[in-house]
Amino acid sequence: MRTIDKIKLAVCSAVFVFLAGFVFFRFYFVFGEGVKAGELNQFMLKGWLWKTYEGRIIQSGFKSGGNTGGIHSNEFNFSVVDKAVADSLMGCSGKFVELEYKEYRGALPWRGMEKKIVTGIRSVTNAERTQVIPISE
Repeated sequence: MRTIDKIKLAVCSAVFVFLAGFVFFRFYFVFGEGVKAGELNQFMLKGWLWKTYEGRIIQSGFKSGGNTGGIHSNEFNFSVVDKAVADSLMGCSGKFVELEYKEYRGALPWRGMEKKIVTGIRSVTNAERTQVIPISE
């Protein structure tokens, strides 16, 4: 084998190893794990090519709107891969849920639109509703 062929093989091998490592750490390495709690606002099956389960919980409290100066509610957008977890969440709209999740650095279309993937449900309770009293003029 000629020296130039050895150099080409070494460069191609290094590029392949770099790309494989990048794909692994970007899309398959679990960056973080945790639990989020809030009222399940929406949960649906959606997508053009890959149908994935997508949901959102509203957490108590508010966060600042950044540069806009407004106040926004804390939202946690997530995807679900496991059909059993998705079926359980389908009937929980409007309830207070505690969800276990894993966070990845990148989203894959067949895994969901979000980087946070819910892996389990810790608890489901009825959301506490406060009574709205209209202000009389």
